[in-house]
Amino acid sequence: MSGSRSLAEHVADQLAPLGAVTVHRYFGGWAVRSHGRQFAMVMDTLYFRVDDAARSSYEEAGSVPFSYRAAGREVVVRSYYSVPAEAIDDRSELCARARAALA
Repeated sequence: MSGSRSLAEHVADQLAPLGAVTVHRYFGGWAVRSHGRQFAMVMDTLYFRVDDAARSSYEEAGSVPFSYRAAGREVVVRSYYSVPAEAIDDRSELCARARAALA
C-alpha cells in the first residue's frame, strides 16, 4: 500500500478554508492535519475520521472503513471511512465533512 501524495496535496488545497492544513508521511501514506490534529489519511484513498454519529452517513453513501492486512488477517479500522468520491472535488462538502471529522 502506498499513499498518493498528489491526492493528499489536492485534499489540503481543497481544505484551505479551514486554515492551516498540513500533510505528513504516515505508515506508507499521508496524514492530514489541521492545527496539529489528525483528522484524515490518504492511503491511495482519502479517509476521514468518523464518530458513531457520522458513521451511518458514510455507510449510506457507500463508503467503507479503512482496512489492512497484518499477520495473515484483515484489520478493519472503523474510526476512518473512505470519503465519497464526489465530495473530494466539492470544496464545500469536503470542508463540511472535515469540520465534522475535527469536532
